[in-house]
Amino acid sequence: MPSKLNKIQKHVTKKKGANAKALHENSRDALRIRKAAVRDDRVARKHKIQKGANESWLNRIAWFKEHLPDTLHPFDKAEMQAAAEEYLTHMDEEINELQSERRAGRPATTRQQLLQQAKDAERREYESGLWIPNLQDEQTLVKLDAWQYDWLSLSNMEFVRIHPDGVVKEAHFPPNKAA
Repeated sequence: MPSKLNKIQKHVTKKKGANAKALHENSRDALRIRKAAVRDDRVARKHKIQKGANESWLNRIAWFKEHLPDTLHPFDKAEMQAAAEEYLTHMDEEINELQSERRAGRPATTRQQLLQQAKDAERREYESGLWIPNLQDEQTLVKLDAWQYDWLSLSNMEFVRIHPDGVVKEAHFPPNKAA
């Protein structure tokens, strides 16, 4: 992402020459530089927050990519249902490991609590429709297999929400928490 601060610093340096470092505290150029620095900081902070919010979705799609069969073929509803239910158990091994490492009578570790909360949230989402790639569509399977783990390229794929009773509904990208 281009930095506004670098652009303004370059412009001020070009204009002032060697005296660019000796700006008056309240000069127009100093004010422009401060505003650009604040803007760059705000943009970086928002970008980091958004990246963190998208991480759980990326991890989910990555899990489905890693569990694709060697020969790509469209899934039927039963296979999609089985894949979704298998996905819901992907944290169980780590939760059980953390639980077994803990001494009796000790409270759960923060990591274990976070994993349990994430698992419960995914289970609740599954009740209202789990957002996954459309594994019934051959083009989406090919795109998923070639996917390079970046957020923007997900917009080219088709997604569905799968329910515990086997109902599959078309979904949109980007996902929202409220299904």
